[in-house]
Amino acid sequence: MCLAIPGKIISIAGQYDGVFRIGKVAFYGIMKEVNLCMVPEAVIGDYVLVHVGVAISIVDEQEALLTLEYLEKMDEAKELKFPVT
Repeated sequence: MCLAIPGKIISIAGQYDGVFRIGKVAFYGIMKEVNLCMVPEAVIGDYVLVHVGVAISIVDEQEALLTLEYLEKMDEAKELKFPVT
């Protein structure tokens, strides 16, 4: 099964190049570089669903936090050990 995880965009590099636009995205306090080519309208502070290193859609904060809460309850986020806030 494939799963997309929501994270918050903290910074964006390459803003003028849609193909190589990269963002730093926070997941439970862990920062990862994510390709933003599929969400050209995304801005710092947005929550995005990330699958295999690519943001595939923008989601609102409430939906993102609810999804993270569900993952935590299912024990899917146990290795991250950060509270959902």
